[in-house]
Amino acid sequence: MLEMQTFGDDATRPPILIVHGLYGSGRNWGVIARRLADDRRVVTVDMRNHGASRWEESHDYHDLGADLGEVVDAIGGEADVIGHSMGGKAAMVLSLDSPDRVRRLLVADIAPVAYSHTQVHLIHAMRALDLTLTPTRSQANAALEAAIPEPDVRAFLLQSLDVKGQRWMLNLEVLERDMEKITGFPAVSGRFDGPALFLAGANSDYVLAEHRPLIKRLFPNARQAKIPGTGHWLHAEKPREFEAAARMFLNG
Repeated sequence: MLEMQTFGDDATRPPILIVHGLYGSGRNWGVIARRLADDRRVVTVDMRNHGASRWEESHDYHDLGADLGEVVDAIGGEADVIGHSMGGKAAMVLSLDSPDRVRRLLVADIAPVAYSHTQVHLIHAMRALDLTLTPTRSQANAALEAAIPEPDVRAFLLQSLDVKGQRWMLNLEVLERDMEKITGFPAVSGRFDGPALFLAGANSDYVLAEHRPLIKRLFPNARQAKIPGTGHWLHAEKPREFEAAARMFLNG
């Protein structure tokens, strides 16, 4: 079972399950989870090979979807699901493989397609860091600067650094090996007929007009919307706007 964090105690509706993206963890979504928990029960998870969850030898989306299915069964059998990036793909596969487990689906800035970009350079930077020589987070941040010049990216990655344990809370070996699977999208045969919202950052190029026919084929009742002034990390860049859009859709 994946590591879970629970916020709120509403039992009148299915809980909201939030699924993070690559190199993240449930804690990345703590602020939004706590805010949504004012009238809903909200569960965040650490995906396999991330955070406090178990390390596995595969990082395939059907396996990630099955992991989420176990979580949904444990929290009541049905959930509203929010997934961002890698987590969005896992949430889509969950809804396609097990549509009875998902009531409403919110996919944040990702489409059910393969992408040509890779995030392997970040793994190389993390693996190259000698953690015995960086006993504090600020020292690790400084040591990463040459390879990762973007301060927000470094700050995000460093949330997964166990400074005291001198280790990354990420299975970097498996994530690097399976990067093509992570940036890809698996063969699927089902479809999800429930309400779905594909919410993108207006400045992002992850969800394009050319993706719409495939989205509508797999998710016939999908709607699409954008949050102005945001990129791929729309929930971090505009948390209040993201929260408002999520609340309106999930409580609709």
